[in-house]
Amino acid sequence: MTALDLLSVALTLGLTLALALPVAGLLTAALSDDPPPWARALRTFDQGLLRRLGIDPDEDMGWARYAGSLVVFNLLGALFVYGVQRLQGALPFNPAGLGPVDPFVAWNTAISFASNTNWQAYGGETTMSDLTQGLALTSQNFLSAASGLAVLGALGRGMRRSDGRRLGNYWADTLRLTLWVLLPLSGALALLLVAGGVVSTLAGPLAHTLLEDDAGTRTLARGAAAAQVAIKQLGTNGGGFFNVNSAHPLENPSPWTNLLQLISILLLPMAQCLSFGALLGDRRQGWALLGAMTALFLPVLALTLWAEAGLPPALAALGPDAVAIDAPMGNLEGKELRFGVAQSGLWAVATTAASNGSVNAMHDSFTALGGLGPMWLMQLGEVVFGGVGVGLSGAVLYAALAAFLAGLMVGRGPELYGKALLPRDMKLVVIALLLPSATVLMGTALSVLRPEATGALANPGPHGFSELLYAWSSAGNNNGSAFGGLTASGPFLAVGLGIAMAIGRWGVIIPTLALAGAFAQKRRQAPGPGTLDTHTPLFAGLVAATILLMGALTFLPALALGPAAEHLSTGPEVSHVR
Repeated sequence: MTALDLLSVALTLGLTLALALPVAGLLTAALSDDPPPWARALRTFDQGLLRRLGIDPDEDMGWARYAGSLVVFNLLGALFVYGVQRLQGALPFNPAGLGPVDPFVAWNTAISFASNTNWQAYGGETTMSDLTQGLALTSQNFLSAASGLAVLGALGRGMRRSDGRRLGNYWADTLRLTLWVLLPLSGALALLLVAGGVVSTLAGPLAHTLLEDDAGTRTLARGAAAAQVAIKQLGTNGGGFFNVNSAHPLENPSPWTNLLQLISILLLPMAQCLSFGALLGDRRQGWALLGAMTALFLPVLALTLWAEAGLPPALAALGPDAVAIDAPMGNLEGKELRFGVAQSGLWAVATTAASNGSVNAMHDSFTALGGLGPMWLMQLGEVVFGGVGVGLSGAVLYAALAAFLAGLMVGRGPELYGKALLPRDMKLVVIALLLPSATVLMGTALSVLRPEATGALANPGPHGFSELLYAWSSAGNNNGSAFGGLTASGPFLAVGLGIAMAIGRWGVIIPTLALAGAFAQKRRQAPGPGTLDTHTPLFAGLVAATILLMGALTFLPALALGPAAEHLSTGPEVSHVR
């Protein structure tokens, strides 16, 4: 790992944070009870549009109605995606003449895109028509992301309000977030990506002849990829237009497009933290959450970069000559040379921290310790920087747990952001935090016992177990990336992982909105001598420690059977020869 590599990583993160500041203002304007003057003019347009659709934009919903509207809307979206897939053979814009998608894969994909997971048990260019990708999948990229951001607004209102008012209007929140935030940002990014060489055409596949005379004619899949790539990154969706996702040269052709997409992965997650502080009326709260997440992100990034900077055991075992030649470049297996180890490692950590799930390298080819970091970030609930799905909600839930533990330690009634934490509140917190973890562990355990799941593995032993654990971690936490080496299109995994996606999405959102509704009914308490300040580095460290403790206690045994066992069974994992 050269100094230039480390500088590129630092510049990427610095640029993302700088851009997150104005984007946070845009988010706050869309969700705030007291928007700036320019936003009030836009709200007049929004309200008129909603009234034409038969929706009262002034209705202030309770948590149950807010949650019900969100879940029903998402499920209708899933039904729409499923129907388009099953009928795609009879629909237009299908230049390759693709038939209907397998029903189990169609179910998996429908739940996946509606839940902001974008797990792909299919190859995009060989399974989905241009219409399916553009109409069904891309629309859900916008709507599922807007739904996740709407939860941020409802949670912020519940934390700030103390007069019995409700959580706002789900339809107004979703419309504003789509029109004000997601569409403009995605449009600008799509233009930059097209300028950088990302393909965008409806002309269909391109027939071409290879240089070898006897190779014959080949077909190159194309499509309107740039628009889908833009929203898949900004909305932390992650589903690739092509099978190999952002490792494909038509989806991510250069270091320039790679930088744009990397910034996009973390842009809204970082902005969410700052916007949440603004919605609370105390920007320091947002910076404290961002600090806690950064304290978890950087050590995992350092571990991944260190592990991938050395050689895997198979190459190191070839002797001093192979080590001397290959060691300076690190572990390049499964990585694109145009990105290298540093940008591939940064992408792997960013995409699993922020519930994005897109990849520019094959995670299955990472070293055991290099793959452990991204897997563990997903298992934490992807609360690091808070993905647009439900990641920031998870971070606030961990903050509530940290405040509760701090209250127990000092013998004072726990409170968070000036609101008392009651037993019912903590039950909701625990349900929301443990449901995805239980789903991941139970799904992995069941898969190990099912021949159809173990038979879908390409690798035996600890690495095969890691592939299964990674798949369930990805589905249960709405990430969508995969280790690879696992054929997940069979009925058992397609249906089971789809159920895990649904639990990981709505099993967190519903308790979170119930908690927000409970907070909206409480009066804010005046700070006293024993009040725990939640905007200080001390509290940020306490939140990070709570997340770390929960993750270690929940997943350490499973990680010991997978990546840790693989690392120990192959000898020294990294041969650092300079």
